[in-house]
Amino acid sequence: MHLHILGICGTFMGGIARLAIQKGYQVTGSDKNCYPPMSTQLESLGVGIHQGFDAEQLDSKPDCVVVGNAMSRGLDVIEALLNSNQNYRSGPQWLNENILHDKWVIAVAGTHGKTSTASMVTWILEATGYNPGFLIGGVLENFGMSARYTDSPFFVVEADEYDTAFFDKRSKFVHYRARTCILNNLEFDHADIFKDLEAIETQFHHLVRTVPSHGLLIKPKRSDALERVIAKGCWTETQSFSSAPEDLNANLSDWQAVKREADGSVCDIYFAGELKGELNWQLIGDHNVDNALAAIAAAHHVGVTCEDAIKALASFKNVKRRMELKGVVNEIKVYDDFAHHPTAIKMTLQGLRNKVGEKRILGVVDLRSNTMKMGGHKDTLMDAVINADLCVFHSPDAIDWQFDFSRLDNRIDLPSPEAIVDYLVDVAQSGDCILIMSNGGFGDIHNKLLQALTQKWK
Repeated sequence: MHLHILGICGTFMGGIARLAIQKGYQVTGSDKNCYPPMSTQLESLGVGIHQGFDAEQLDSKPDCVVVGNAMSRGLDVIEALLNSNQNYRSGPQWLNENILHDKWVIAVAGTHGKTSTASMVTWILEATGYNPGFLIGGVLENFGMSARYTDSPFFVVEADEYDTAFFDKRSKFVHYRARTCILNNLEFDHADIFKDLEAIETQFHHLVRTVPSHGLLIKPKRSDALERVIAKGCWTETQSFSSAPEDLNANLSDWQAVKREADGSVCDIYFAGELKGELNWQLIGDHNVDNALAAIAAAHHVGVTCEDAIKALASFKNVKRRMELKGVVNEIKVYDDFAHHPTAIKMTLQGLRNKVGEKRILGVVDLRSNTMKMGGHKDTLMDAVINADLCVFHSPDAIDWQFDFSRLDNRIDLPSPEAIVDYLVDVAQSGDCILIMSNGGFGDIHNKLLQALTQKWK
């Protein structure tokens, strides 16, 4: 069967391509832009990629066209698809019908941490012999890929709240029919499709409605938004997690952690008030400690003991672009991180601060997301970068609002990756940590910066 994927170079659609090939489909696709790591993955799979969205690519009459959510009415290929009455599906619908329909689905939803938490669940299940399939929005370092199909009854999926397709405006995650569901957190984001937080809460409740009564919902102890979601109606057992000391002292959460190191690299894990073991791992940051608790809880619902889950996380390697060290020049460390929401930016910088102590942190924030461009987070950005000694903001041309730098020094706005590289090379000192945060390619700024630093210090 021939599957043609429109928008194949997105992480989700590229994952669909891998799963389809593993199930024996012939796969082709089209896109406008494709860069590593997804381009590398698709090339290794032998997928033919058509450049652009012209109508002619449908002349081969594929058995099914999978339509990415970046596709819109007016594109030649979409108009031809509808006029020709060819068979088509959204990516989530195809996934449900062809991969997930007979699986125990472990879904990870939330504004932040979906990719990391889903990757942790996947690695725990892999390390304990469950051989899970998965589809996750990043390249898992323990696997070297973002998706895999197996004969295992267990499948882990990153459950995105973004809309499904131009013809299906429900959130993607309502298609997945999760049995074990993590609701990591919930804040306002995706201002291009959601009017306000209440609109997102409605979509999350649609997800809650799909979880069976014999399933499990895992959520943080402290989230007003998620409490409102649950209050709309819940027919499933819930378990909570927290790394807040006050919750442990009062035994308020089912899953709890006590940090033994300030950066979260060592912590004790408790379940139902009972110590289950010490987690000593490579990751840092309070957000990752909470992610670990959620992952351990999900694996426990599947059947993994707490002790085995903790042991598995000790060998977990984080996803690419999550506090990934790209290189070191003259003891200047350059990190890459996917953080693009003020809360994620703040947590990432706090984790790095706890790790490096008094060393200087030079932050770079790419205002690339649609919500950022629309000014949805402009009032919280200054507080988000409080742990950076210096912070550079990159404002693309699409931004029509201005920063207020009056409250903080050492905050500047620069128009291009090249200007940022020039500035950082001029101000960076031996021992500094440069943390670049973006949810896009950002003009290959990491490699350009490392090359420029090397040129200066050679």
